[in-house]
Amino acid sequence: MPKVLVVDDSLSVRKVVQRALESKRIEVLSAASGSEALEQIGRDAPDLIVCDVIMPDMDGYQICDFVKRHPTLGHIPVLLISGIVNNTVLERAAKVRSNDVMRKPFAADELLHRIETFLSTPGRPAVATAPVAPPAAAAAPMARPVMTAPPAPVAAPVAPAPAAPTVAPLERRAPAPERLAPAPIAERPLAPVAAAPAVPDLKALLSGVAELPGVSLTALVDREGALMEAAGGLLPEAEFAGALASCLVESTHGVGRALAQGRLQSLILEYNAGVVLLNAVGDGAMLAVVLGDPAVLGKVRYHVKKALPDLVRAV
Repeated sequence: MPKVLVVDDSLSVRKVVQRALESKRIEVLSAASGSEALEQIGRDAPDLIVCDVIMPDMDGYQICDFVKRHPTLGHIPVLLISGIVNNTVLERAAKVRSNDVMRKPFAADELLHRIETFLSTPGRPAVATAPVAPPAAAAAPMARPVMTAPPAPVAAPVAPAPAAPTVAPLERRAPAPERLAPAPIAERPLAPVAAAPAVPDLKALLSGVAELPGVSLTALVDREGALMEAAGGLLPEAEFAGALASCLVESTHGVGRALAQGRLQSLILEYNAGVVLLNAVGDGAMLAVVLGDPAVLGKVRYHVKKALPDLVRAV
């Protein structure tokens, strides 16, 4: 069974790729960082590497360059994926000898086609080069320089404190007259403490949207694409759809930042068989609503906006 290593710091992207490859009986390895990827490459020697260009500790170009210059692993194909594919990206990919560059978000069929093409190509002989050290970003973190504190000023010598004067014993005094206890204060009734508002039932909120005419599924996912809750008739596909939707929303955030429009709040996707509404729920979650009848989109959007405050409190 061929092995494919998927390197991406986005959980949603890794889930989408894993779901697509496992359907073709391909073993999937995954890494969420460049250092983790280098460890798996050396240990498992995958047959193909699918690697995101933007990574938290090192970029995909560094990983590809490490693989291609390795004396025994240089034959492994590397497919780079990027949210932006322009001349700069293609030039950098060619410089590190990447086998291909693919734009994301991508269709699962297109990804499978490219991967199967690479896996069906006979392996090429390893590149005979000198042993290559891992990229600097993957090496052990450098120790921070120790800042030497300036020497503390020498305190002036302190004169010894004078001896305490001898106190003569006090004369025995007559006991003080007994004080009268204060009169009791009339008790005042305490104001009732307002109870904390109950956290809304997330399942009930989603069911309220799913029961609207024309709605077939409501799913709440976090920003990484993990399913939090769902309601409706398409529940078996909720997790996969949520991961795909999160991947799509993640790729559109860059457009908003580039145009100084802030974070994405909602997105409407029109298909032949219906509409998918994506709506942000605070900063950490997203609601996906699948509509079979586009005519009810306005009513659904109104209901979602009305339920949004409760959804934010529920998550």
